[in-house]
Amino acid sequence: MSETSATTETGEPASRPRKSSWKYIGPGIVVAATGVGAGDLVATLIAGSKFGYTLMWAAVIGCVVKISLAEAAGRWHLATGRTLFDGWRSLGPWTTVYFAIYVVVWGFIYGATAMSSSALPIVALFPDGPGLKFWAIATGLIGLAFVWFNRYAVFEKVMTVLIGIMFVVVMYVAIRVAPDAGASFAGLLPVLPDGSLLYTLGLIGGVGGTITMAAYGYWVNAKGWSNSSWMKVMRLDNRVAYITTGLFVVAMLIVGAELLHASQIALTSGDRGLIDLGKVLEDRFGSGTAKLFLVGFFATSFSSLIGVWHGVSLMFADFVERFRAPVDPEASDAEHAGPAVTDRQQRSLPFRAYLLWLTFPPMTLLWLDQPFGLVIAYGVLGAFFMPFLALTLIWLLNSSRTPGEWRNGWVSNGMLALSGLLFVVLCVQQVRDLPW
Repeated sequence: MSETSATTETGEPASRPRKSSWKYIGPGIVVAATGVGAGDLVATLIAGSKFGYTLMWAAVIGCVVKISLAEAAGRWHLATGRTLFDGWRSLGPWTTVYFAIYVVVWGFIYGATAMSSSALPIVALFPDGPGLKFWAIATGLIGLAFVWFNRYAVFEKVMTVLIGIMFVVVMYVAIRVAPDAGASFAGLLPVLPDGSLLYTLGLIGGVGGTITMAAYGYWVNAKGWSNSSWMKVMRLDNRVAYITTGLFVVAMLIVGAELLHASQIALTSGDRGLIDLGKVLEDRFGSGTAKLFLVGFFATSFSSLIGVWHGVSLMFADFVERFRAPVDPEASDAEHAGPAVTDRQQRSLPFRAYLLWLTFPPMTLLWLDQPFGLVIAYGVLGAFFMPFLALTLIWLLNSSRTPGEWRNGWVSNGMLALSGLLFVVLCVQQVRDLPW
């Protein structure tokens, strides 16, 4: 077992296992809030509107898949004292080439998407105010300033507040539409209605399944968890996060099944579908419920914005740092990762440069249609990321790079292999659906 023999600030041996406790929970809440975007909620609503409660079981499996993936990313950071990108580099230069292209193209298009998504509910709440472009730029600049001037502790508190708003609003709406308890439990029986395969795979793999899952280990280090003594704490934190995500999915399926399925109401795909839902809620329950829902919509979108601004910028800063350093595939050094390293990276030039990249160049896309070539590149690179994450984690966590005690067991290998297979299928489908 690779553990440091140093002591903590209290003089306690750093290798002593910490008791898992609710008071430590934080990074998991951050990754859950970041991973669940407005587009994910719309996709879940549409699945509920088309198939009712039938795909409830897929939401449960999706929750288990995400727990397995995030746990593996966190376990790598804590067991080895190395960052995930440090591990990827040890697999060969192809990982560096892929990530370098991906993080640049993805950040450019995602920046515009995140700003537009955060602006949509504000425009709906204040229809007589400035337009979408104004609010999109404003939310991007606010996100930039917030992440630029604040460290992880403040960032985590704000993300906790935002996910609290999301949770309360989504659960309130699900209760208001009066779920059918019998149909909900019946939906836990795995069945595949005609035409539901892709919706099922999307439910399992889509909600909360983004690059931010890879950022989980970085947030774990930023929290101050830097060695295997924090493993139990990390696992509790991760389970709470993705069970919360699972409850989001179930609640939105209920809303889709009860509010849209019976009435055969169709939503616009993408983020604008939540504006459609707001109008449906206003017709059914009044303007108060509709406005509350729009507040929840904003919390969902803006938490994803600042989460990506922070988490992916951290990954980029680590990418640049590792790119400059020599590769040692057998190294296991607790100083490669940890709160001190994370704090230094948050003040680094690469971190701030990527923050600026996420904010300013994407603003040009608010006036332009997304260029065809970029859309194709974004779709291909993005579709490949989740299979890349699942399969490289299997590779890293079954090799000598990981201390023997913390390598994968058969359950972990089975879940990661299932995840990899699922995401490969989704990858192929997403690439086929691109506007070639």
